Amino acid sequence: MRPLEGVTVVALEQVIAGPFATRQLADLGARVIKIERPGTGDAARSYDHTVKGLSSHFVWTNRSKESLTLDVKHASAKRILEQLIDKADVFVQNLAPGAADRLGLGAEALRKRKPALIWCGISGYGPNGPYADKKAYDLLVQCETGALSVTGTPDTPSKAGIPVADIAAGMYAFSSILAALLRRERTGEGSTLDITMFEALGEWMGFPAYFTAYGGNAPPRSGAHHATIAPYGPFRAGDGGSVFLSVQNEREFARFCETVLKDRSLGKDPRFATGPQRLINRPALHAKIERVFSQLTAGQVIERLDAADIANARLNDMHEFWDHPQIAARQRKAKVGTSVGDIDMLKPPFNLSGLEPKMEQIPALGQHTRPLLSELGYAENEIEKLARAGVI
Repeated sequence: MRPLEGVTVVALEQVIAGPFATRQLADLGARVIKIERPGTGDAARSYDHTVKGLSSHFVWTNRSKESLTLDVKHASAKRILEQLIDKADVFVQNLAPGAADRLGLGAEALRKRKPALIWCGISGYGPNGPYADKKAYDLLVQCETGALSVTGTPDTPSKAGIPVADIAAGMYAFSSILAALLRRERTGEGSTLDITMFEALGEWMGFPAYFTAYGGNAPPRSGAHHATIAPYGPFRAGDGGSVFLSVQNEREFARFCETVLKDRSLGKDPRFATGPQRLINRPALHAKIERVFSQLTAGQVIERLDAADIANARLNDMHEFWDHPQIAARQRKAKVGTSVGDIDMLKPPFNLSGLEPKMEQIPALGQHTRPLLSELGYAENEIEKLARAGVI
């Protein structure tokens, strides 16, 4: 039995943050009913068409769900929504600011109807404060939290290559829902969860935030090198390959000098004797490293680093990651059905003993609308009437 079997989630969700949270719940066995706009569905369905004609964004965040098309603004949708909420343990929404309340789906209204409900709203900045009504997208939240200010090269700030604000909010929503389910199991009490992209990514910004608040200066943008640890980052070998390495303490630095650079005396150089001194003198240290590496291939550098037990990595592109030997060795892919045939997907990283995660079909738009309405007690002629009226 999966941990969340028997838990029903109704999700009025779109794009990444909400769908990513509920997909984790589905992976653990929850039944997730995804409400989508008739005709077009979740906007993420049309972001790209790279997965056999399907969107990579949608495929990533929506397996194992049931798709119900419903025009939630239509008067006839109210009864359907009420019936769904009555069956639900969890309600998740990440609509535009204020939209859920205008639809009568805010926390106060739904929890008054069903006190044991776990209501989770995901927004950019939360329902109060000067940014309450401000629209939020991943890049913009990366800007507001200062993530761009510490990411990139000294000359050019850069966004993260993945939607980190959406992912952070989705994961805090997921973990908060799990906590709320546990509390309800113990007390019978429902919960109202207010998760924001700004606060979620803000938590991830803890190191630079505290560094700046108490140190006076922000950690500098340093490209792929670490802002405050040296040596930590990419170095070019003589064959043109790049090797990433990380030296964390004085013991490792001594081994690095002796075994990798073949220069034991460098480990005793006062310019490099401590972490702060290595950071201050980083250009000189990098020059010495690059002088040695220029005489070696990337493979030879890695051999020396491994011999010295110094953490290292190659710079993989996405093809190399997808075909990574560690993924194959740990059997981290599974077949998942779609409307256009099976695809390979990465398994979720729960790795809970005895758990086989639920990895079922990625739903076609509205695939489950008629079966769900039948389950709610609607006769076929009533369903046809709703379809003709554009409700579903």
